[in-house]
Amino acid sequence: MKNYKVILFDLDGTLTDPKEGITKSVEYALKRMGIDEPNLDNLECFIGPPLHVSFAEYYGFSEAEISKATALYRERFKEKGMYENVPYDGIQKLLAELQQQGYRLAVATSKPTVFAKTIVDYFQIGQYFEHIVGSNLDGTRSAKAEIIQYIIAEYGEYDLNDFIMIGDRKHDLIGANQVGIDAMGVTYGYGDIEELQACNPTYIANTVEQVGEILLRNQQQLLLR
Repeated sequence: MKNYKVILFDLDGTLTDPKEGITKSVEYALKRMGIDEPNLDNLECFIGPPLHVSFAEYYGFSEAEISKATALYRERFKEKGMYENVPYDGIQKLLAELQQQGYRLAVATSKPTVFAKTIVDYFQIGQYFEHIVGSNLDGTRSAKAEIIQYIIAEYGEYDLNDFIMIGDRKHDLIGANQVGIDAMGVTYGYGDIEELQACNPTYIANTVEQVGEILLRNQQQLLLR
């Protein structure tokens, strides 16, 4: 078992359930663009990937349309959407236990950093993280591999074997694979088991409790050696 030192957590679908805020903000943007999508379940695909990727993939928007839709989305998200969110049951307990065991924790999200920091502070979990890193508002540094690499560079004393990325969508696992660190896929978020397994994760966890069991078991087995 590896003795990880730094744990990177995705935000949406991993630490918190953002469905209401994200889907309602996408619905708002689409309506302002002349597209009516009353079924919010159809907009779950926007949870996880960068906005510009989803607007292009699911609605075929041009670059100009993506910029307009993103601005509209953020208009509502800044006012209401980021607060229409809830931490998953057991997350605060998990983060506290990991911190107590000496793990160093960071958030790696495709969401703009300014929003991510506001969300984790609002839900009183920001104190557990040494770094909260997301994309820039101008759309740069939106790929998960870039975000992960940025965080790794902040921990120059560790090598790649000391890191693990935890997330609920393929983008989290693909980013970890591209950078060369281990990854844990979680099925309680918005990626299904087939999506996660296709990315060859090091571990799969079905609940928040299982995330802790895997990480703390690793620590315990090393202590017993």
